[in-house]
Amino acid sequence: MTRTSSVRRVALLAAALAALAVSCGTTPEPDRAAAGPGTAATASATPGAPEATAADPTTAPAEPDGTPTTTGETVRDAFATLQATLNESCATDCSYFLNRVHRELQELDAAMKADPKGPGHFPEPIQKIAELNNTLAGDTSFENLKKHEKLLVGTRDFINTWMQGHPDDYR
Repeated sequence: MTRTSSVRRVALLAAALAALAVSCGTTPEPDRAAAGPGTAATASATPGAPEATAADPTTAPAEPDGTPTTTGETVRDAFATLQATLNESCATDCSYFLNRVHRELQELDAAMKADPKGPGHFPEPIQKIAELNNTLAGDTSFENLKKHEKLLVGTRDFINTWMQGHPDDYR
């Protein structure tokens, strides 16, 4: 019985090491969709791909069908950074918190408007951000953000709920 369990342990260990060796021995292809501004050079190094133009640094090499890709933030990434503010509040550094929520909402708004599905795919979040921006009237000072804190946080919370109800829209 002891010999059988030793053989099983050795076989299990060998199988685990073999699986680990296979997974560590492969080099994954870069994910062009996840490429950010710092990876544009590697994305344009693809053979046969056109270089990004100096006039438009956000344009990456074209997709196989000829449509340009953008290196801007995706809706998924922008939503994830907005969600990272959910457990924060004005309790520690109110200025930082309010400015961060405002910035994350603006980045999500830009990502939704630039999404290949089109801005019509995210009508309610874009409308809520527009209402917030109209209320703020371009004044993003701490005093104005604090004055409209309830609307700012409420917009974030509304969008979080809306996006959670539409997971296929950003994944």
